[in-house]
Amino acid sequence: MYPPEVVRGRVIAHRDGYGFLARDDGGEDVFLSAREMRGLMHGDRIACELRLSRRGGRFEARRSGTVVEVLERNLRIVVGRFFRSDGMAFVSPEHRNLPHDVVIPDGQGVEGEIVVAEIVEPPPRDRRGAGPLGRIVERLGDPERPGMAAEIALRAHGIPHAWPDDVLAESAGLPFDVPDVPGDRVDLRDLPLVTIDGPDAKDFDDAVHCAPRTGGWKLTVAIADVSHYVPPGSALDREAAVRGTSVYFPGRVVPMLPERLSNGICSLRPEVERLCLACELHVDRRGRVTRAYFRDAVMRSRARLTYEEVEGAVFNGDAPARRRLGPLVPHLEALRDVYGALRRARRRRGAVDLELGEPRVFLSPGGGVAHVETADRLVSHQLIEECMVAANVAAARRLARSRTPFLYRVHPPPDADGLRELGTFLGRAGIDFDPGEEPRPDTFAQAAERAAGRPDAEIVHLMLLRAMAKAVYQPGNVGHFGLALERYTHFTSPIRRYPDLLVHRALRGSDVPTREEVEVLGRSASAAERRAEDASRDAVSRLVCQHLRTRTGETFKGRITGVVSFGAFVRLEGLDVDGLVHVRALGGDWYRFDRAGRFLEGESTGRRYAMGDAMEVRVTGADPGERRVHLEPVEPGRVARSGRAARRDSSGGRRRGRRR
Repeated sequence: MYPPEVVRGRVIAHRDGYGFLARDDGGEDVFLSAREMRGLMHGDRIACELRLSRRGGRFEARRSGTVVEVLERNLRIVVGRFFRSDGMAFVSPEHRNLPHDVVIPDGQGVEGEIVVAEIVEPPPRDRRGAGPLGRIVERLGDPERPGMAAEIALRAHGIPHAWPDDVLAESAGLPFDVPDVPGDRVDLRDLPLVTIDGPDAKDFDDAVHCAPRTGGWKLTVAIADVSHYVPPGSALDREAAVRGTSVYFPGRVVPMLPERLSNGICSLRPEVERLCLACELHVDRRGRVTRAYFRDAVMRSRARLTYEEVEGAVFNGDAPARRRLGPLVPHLEALRDVYGALRRARRRRGAVDLELGEPRVFLSPGGGVAHVETADRLVSHQLIEECMVAANVAAARRLARSRTPFLYRVHPPPDADGLRELGTFLGRAGIDFDPGEEPRPDTFAQAAERAAGRPDAEIVHLMLLRAMAKAVYQPGNVGHFGLALERYTHFTSPIRRYPDLLVHRALRGSDVPTREEVEVLGRSASAAERRAEDASRDAVSRLVCQHLRTRTGETFKGRITGVVSFGAFVRLEGLDVDGLVHVRALGGDWYRFDRAGRFLEGESTGRRYAMGDAMEVRVTGADPGERRVHLEPVEPGRVARSGRAARRDSSGGRRRGRRR
């Protein structure tokens, strides 16, 4: 028998009581039963022994384990609703990964208000279902008040949002404007660089310019020189490393750096001098970068443009917009042309392009939800994306040649389980997909292209995304699967991402950490990114639920995005919000869940509800606390399918009905 293997990692708890271990070594997650989760909380760091079982005549490690030791308690505070039951006070966590109510022995509070509790004792391992003990340290108040969605998400996900005194003192000592330009910097103040961002942006960390040259273009991507103002080891640097990234909520940003930097001296605002690190790229007609130069520079942005302005003037030929932009139009047209070449090169190398909508929440002046709609992805968004990708690739190439330790942005290939589930879904949808022994990006790209124009295209793209791994930061390079790139890093957003700041320092070759230190920073940055994404998603979900609660009874067209044993998740058209149709709402039948095919099938009627099926639904309620939208079919049993599945399921279903 093979000896037991002990692995270490962080606990990912599930509200239903079980959990997983996210391994430090990046290996496959380890399942932790509800019994093993006793005494553990989300985020705890533990050592876990993998269980062994006989498979195929030999012993091998299974993906389940036994807790050996708690190495580090991670969770210190819990945010949730205060309530009383049987003479005891409790806090019901808002974080969906926390299965335990927190017992508050001497708690004082108002029923239903949001509070923050500090954990005094973790849950005991010898008592099933027993929760941790805590004490209230902050009362946030009414869960419905404006701004509460972000306040809850910040605390529930442990987002740092208060500035330490030493950080504020350092930032207060920085100038508002560039007082003296160092003589060794390249002067780009006469180059008509522009920033192109969303209408609500305030931290402008990248500016672009393009001009034709023989055989192609000269593309300049100028990035805010944050490293000039944030030296390694400073209070600003330590806090930026802890935060890892800026966090964006509807109507609010929690920045990685204080506003004195993020919206001030580092922000590339129009018509003011700013220090930058400029990447000059020579791009040929085929979209290949033939040369790349990195220079310390000083610049003066000519204009703060929005995506909508550029879309109208350059891609739609809007005459009033072109007149407003005046002398900038030729440079923007050169940007359009180099974008076209870069985009064609992207397609040739087989990069995966997925069109996925996401809800955009618009707030009223009072802070409530005014409306929710799908965020548009304009061609101008893609233009800036291609310019940033080109600069990021150039930075990765430069640093790879220098052998300087730095953080790659890596995107590993999909694993076998994800590929199997994806193949089953695409086959049912009538889309050819053969990943072979080693999956390649162009196989995914071709599947995405085959879905173009289909009514279920977004669901196909969603399944392609789900099958892929998560991109992370690490010093070891494994390439970027989604972008189909041999090497990649993040260089273009040092105001809001800590890895980009590290890359700036590495490009200068000064104050470079060791590979071991870079590895630790990579894990920290990857965790901070996931934490920020989860917090933003939670806040948006809460606000969307508040909005849909006012639209109870309305009907929407939608498509099934997920199927589980207790129902189907349906994405509402025009909102890109998922709601649950519980199996009880599907009509008078007993529904069997097919785990491999991901569908529900009625035992008597043969009705089938599967991924990608169209369904018209009615909103029956929404729970902001649970972040759940409740739906019911307008006509139970009526779904629309496409491709081979439509032909196969419709005839098969009728035959089963006649036999029964």
